[in-house]
Amino acid sequence: MRYRRAVSPTVRDKTTPDDDALAAGPRGLSARTFGVLLTVLGAIGFAGSFWLSYEKIESFLDPDRVASCTINIFLSCSVAMDSWQGSLLGFPNPFLGLAAFPVVITTGVVVLTGARLPRWYWLSLLAGSVLGQLLVFFLMWTSFYVLVKLCPACMVVWTIMWPLLWFQVVRAVQEGHLRVSDGLRRAVVGNRGLVLIIGYVVAVGWLLLAVGGPLFRSFGV
Repeated sequence: MRYRRAVSPTVRDKTTPDDDALAAGPRGLSARTFGVLLTVLGAIGFAGSFWLSYEKIESFLDPDRVASCTINIFLSCSVAMDSWQGSLLGFPNPFLGLAAFPVVITTGVVVLTGARLPRWYWLSLLAGSVLGQLLVFFLMWTSFYVLVKLCPACMVVWTIMWPLLWFQVVRAVQEGHLRVSDGLRRAVVGNRGLVLIIGYVVAVGWLLLAVGGPLFRSFGV
């Protein structure tokens, strides 16, 4: 004779709402998509950091050399790299990217293999990305209001930092690494694309308001 395990009403009432909320929620960010994002964004960030590091080393060897990422008097990497803001920790900022982005790439590859990483690792990676985004905000402010010049290679790194940070937040909320209410979880996961676009619109708007005039004049507009 087979016996069926009885489930008390108390247990059922406690677990069912959470299960229903998960089932009724928006489609989440899959592990495969997340792994691809980490790998691709990390690779682009590493390429930008490598480009800037190469240019900085070349400038040490030949101070009169014009960086390859210098397009005109306004779009210039040299000014940014030679400023004190370009070496906040006593060494060129791009060296940070050379060390940090391989970690992002490796994490993406590990996720694509199907491995599961512990919560502390994801929170540590997220914390590092927050610090990286704060550094980007500082460098953007410096470029817009202090140097009044843009560094094309720097902008490559700036561009990928926002989705790198945001999709980590989305995944952390989705998987419960960041504990939030069900309503906020559904809002974050369900509107991840919209928030990403809004972030870019705000960044471009800030750029145009701050240095739109010099930018257009540099191209003769």
